[in-house]
Amino acid sequence: MPLNPRNVRVTFEQAAHTPHTERYILRLYVTGMTSRSSRAVDNLRAICDEYLEGRYDLEVIDIYQQPVLTKGEQIIAAPTLIKKLPLPMRRIIGDMSNRERVLVGLDLVHASRDGVR
Repeated sequence: MPLNPRNVRVTFEQAAHTPHTERYILRLYVTGMTSRSSRAVDNLRAICDEYLEGRYDLEVIDIYQQPVLTKGEQIIAAPTLIKKLPLPMRRIIGDMSNRERVLVGLDLVHASRDGVR
């Protein structure tokens, strides 16, 4: 089925209404409250509120204020989102404005060869 705005929207809506009980543990690493960091927090909260309502924990970590919390996380760019649970762990880098990429990264929709399915 070729992708068009309508069937992508339908796929996203189906994913949003699929009953899941898994709790999502997310950590968003930012660098201060720059416009890029603020945008990442706002975009991610909007996605989580829409697709994971009531079943996610989001911890925002400023790597300048709490550098010890980045040890072992291999943060090479910020903002970086790490999905700890459910497994598999995933990393998403950027301001979370590419909604499709974030949804795929959170395993809320699946990627296919042709894009989102």
